[in-house]
Amino acid sequence: MENNAYKRYLDGDSTALMELIREYKNGLTMYLNSYVHDPNLADELCCETFVRLADKKPKFREGSSFKTFLYGIGRNVALAYLRKNKRHAAEPLDETSEAPADIDLEREFLVKERNRQLYSALGGLKPEHSQALWLMYFEELSVKEIAAVMKKSPGAVKVLLHRARQALKTELEKEGFEYEDG
Repeated sequence: MENNAYKRYLDGDSTALMELIREYKNGLTMYLNSYVHDPNLADELCCETFVRLADKKPKFREGSSFKTFLYGIGRNVALAYLRKNKRHAAEPLDETSEAPADIDLEREFLVKERNRQLYSALGGLKPEHSQALWLMYFEELSVKEIAAVMKKSPGAVKVLLHRARQALKTELEKEGFEYEDG
């Protein structure tokens, strides 16, 4: 769907752009939030990314993932914003996950509390660490795709992910995170 929708958009089908926005907006916004630490600003930068995609219609290379291509554009938009505004610190990540409606209130509370701890811990990491972890675990990108988005070699990404996992574990332990056995 992804490559095909962008091709259709380039061929003049404006509904294809809406498909891409529906598919990628939430994930891209969360990824951009790892740069700016402000959900509202991340949403604006996400919109700017799609505007840039629509206006400039950058060439997409076949053989790579459209998601990697789009997140690379988003990364550039976020870095340009940060350079222009020299803004690196803001509010921590808010709770963004919702538990399914059919579970009881106690379980819902526990799930939200664990997610709050995780997002808080991610916010306490170096931006490069939280971005790499976000792309790996929440966006499910491969090491090669992460390397393309972050403009690093795959080997450097593997080292970065290892260090980021260690840093996340340390941060979670500081917050009193309890690991489940199994």
